[in-house]
Amino acid sequence: MTAEDAAVASPFWRFSLAVYADPEVAKVCLELQDEAGADVNVLLYMLWAASRGRRLSADDVRPIVAAVEDWRKGVVVPLRTARRSLRAPPAAVDAAGSAALRSQVKKVELEAERLQQEALYRLRPVDDLGRAEPSPEAAAAANVAAYGEVIGRKFSGHAMEVLLGALKRQQARGGSK
Repeated sequence: MTAEDAAVASPFWRFSLAVYADPEVAKVCLELQDEAGADVNVLLYMLWAASRGRRLSADDVRPIVAAVEDWRKGVVVPLRTARRSLRAPPAAVDAAGSAALRSQVKKVELEAERLQQEALYRLRPVDDLGRAEPSPEAAAAANVAAYGEVIGRKFSGHAMEVLLGALKRQQARGGSK
C-alpha cells in the first residue's frame, strides 16, 4: 500500500492488511473461504471488531453479512473465479497474455475487496455494535463463532488458534485502531 493509499484507507483496511500479511493467516483464511464458504472480509471484520473491544452475537453479525453479500457474490467471487481460471489457460490462449491479464484481474479483485471492507467500515460505527468485551481474544472467539453460526459452519480449532494468534500479535503492535 502506498502512502497515498494509507491516507485514505479506513482503519479496518489497514488492520486487515497487517493481519493478512501473516502467511499462516492468509492460508487459514483461504481454507475457510474455499472449504467453509467464509467471506474473508467478514472474518477480518470480526477480528477488527474484537480488537476494538466489541463482542458480537449472531444477531449482530446477520446484518453485516447481508450488507455485503450481493457485492461478494456479484463482484468479488466472479473476479476471484476469473483470476483462478487464468492460472492455467487453454492451450490456444497465449500464456504470457493470460498471465498479464491475471495480474490485472488480481489488482481489480483486491480493489473490490477493499471497497467491500470500506462498506463494512461505514456500515455502522463498530463501537456501537454488540457489547463491550474487555478481552479482545474472548471477543474474537465469540465473533468468529457467531459468524460461523450465521453461515452454518463451525470453524476448526486450528483456524481459531491462527486467527486469535494474529489478533494478539496485532494488539501487541498497537494495531487496533
